[in-house]
Amino acid sequence: MNSQWKQYTKIINTVVKPAFGCTEPISAAYASAVVAQLLGQDVEELTVKVSDNLFKNSMGVFVPGTGKIGLPIASAVGAIGGNPNGGLEVLVNITPNDVEKAQQMIDAGKVHVGRKDVEEFIYCYAEAKAGHNIATVEISGGHTQVIKKTLNGEVVYDTTVLNDCEQQQKSTASVCDDIDISIAGIYKFATEANFADIEFILNARELTVALSDEGLKNKYGLQVGRTYQKNIDNGVLNDDLAHRAVMRSAAASDARMGGATLPAMSNYGSGNQGICASMPVIVFAEHYKSTDEQLARALIMSHLGAIYMKSFYPPLSPFCGCAVTSSAASMAMTYLQGGSFEKISFAIQNTLSDTVGMFCDGAKSTCAMKVKSSTSSAALSSLMAIDNHEAHGQGIVANDVETTIRNIGRMVTEGMKNTDKTIINIMSV
Repeated sequence: MNSQWKQYTKIINTVVKPAFGCTEPISAAYASAVVAQLLGQDVEELTVKVSDNLFKNSMGVFVPGTGKIGLPIASAVGAIGGNPNGGLEVLVNITPNDVEKAQQMIDAGKVHVGRKDVEEFIYCYAEAKAGHNIATVEISGGHTQVIKKTLNGEVVYDTTVLNDCEQQQKSTASVCDDIDISIAGIYKFATEANFADIEFILNARELTVALSDEGLKNKYGLQVGRTYQKNIDNGVLNDDLAHRAVMRSAAASDARMGGATLPAMSNYGSGNQGICASMPVIVFAEHYKSTDEQLARALIMSHLGAIYMKSFYPPLSPFCGCAVTSSAASMAMTYLQGGSFEKISFAIQNTLSDTVGMFCDGAKSTCAMKVKSSTSSAALSSLMAIDNHEAHGQGIVANDVETTIRNIGRMVTEGMKNTDKTIINIMSV
C-alpha cells in the first residue's frame, strides 16, 4: 500500500469506530468516568460543563442502558459505572444498580451540568469531589480526547506542555489536514486497494444491521422505520429498493436515538452519520448481490468520502451532517450499480442539491426523520446519476464536485455563524 493510501486508512481508523450511545452525552459520560478514576474514590459531587454544540446534542437523546434523557444521567452514570478505558463504549457494562445510584445522586442535587463558553466545538469539563479531594478532566477537539487532568490543584496530565518527542493531539476537524485527498483520490483508493487492506470496514455491516433489526423489532422514538415496514406490509408502500434503504436506515436511527443497548459504527463522531454511510449501501449491495469485496469498496467510498467532505467545516455545527454523508453514500450506491467515476460525481452533486438546507437542532428521536430524508435523496440521486442526470451550476452546487464541497464548507463556516446560538436559545426556553 502506498503512503497516500496508508494515510487514507489511518483517517478511517481514526474517526470510524463503534460508539455506544449518542456521542455527545457519551463524551460527558467518558469525561466523568475518567475524572472518577482520577479521584480514586466514590464521587460525592459532580460538575460537568460542555460547549454549546455538545450541549445542544445532549438535550433530547436517550442514554443507552438508562431509559433516561440528557447530560445529568449520562454524566452521573459515567462517574459511577463507566469504564474509563472504554472510549465511546464507556457505558457498555453499566448495571441497573449503577443507574439507580446515578439517579439518587441527581435527586440529591449533587450533579451539576451546564454550558461553557469556549471556542472549541467539542469540549467537556468534568469536576469530581469527595471529601477534601477534587479532580478535574478536560476533553477538547474530539469526543474522547482528554487534554488535561488535575488532582487537588496539581496538573497530572496536560497535552499543551508535551515535549518535542511527543505528538500533540489534534482536533477531529483536522483529520484531513496536509493530506492529498479528493473525491478522485478516494475513488481510486476504494476501487484499487487490495481487498485485504480494506476488509476491516465490513465491521460496519454487522453493527449497523443489528441496530436496524433492533429498530424494526421494538418501539423506539417515532418508529419511522417501523412505519415504513407496516405500510410496506399492508401494501400502501412498495417493497422496493429505495423504500428498503430508507426503512432500514431510519430503523437503525430510531434504535440509536431511542437508547438501544447496541453500538453504532460512527462516522466523524456521529452514529447517525455512520448509519447514513453504511445502511443504504448495505441494502443496495444486497439488492445487486454484490460480493463482500464490492461492499467493502463501496463502504470505504462512503465513509471516507463523508469524512473528506465534512473536513471543510466544524465536526459539530448547525448543519446536519447526514446531508453530506448521504451524498457520499449515494456515491457508493452508484458504484454498486456499475457507475463510472463521472456518474458517482453526478450522484454527489444531485444529493447535495437536495439536502444542503437541512440544519441540526440537536440529537433526538426526530434525527431518524432526517436520516430518512437524506437517505431517500441519496437513493434517488444515485438512480438519476446512472441515467446521466446531474445537478450543476445552480445555487451553491457548482459545475464540479470539488468546488461544491468547498462551497458547502464556506456556507457552514461563514454563513451559519449565528445559527447554533439561535437554535440553542430556542431549545432552552
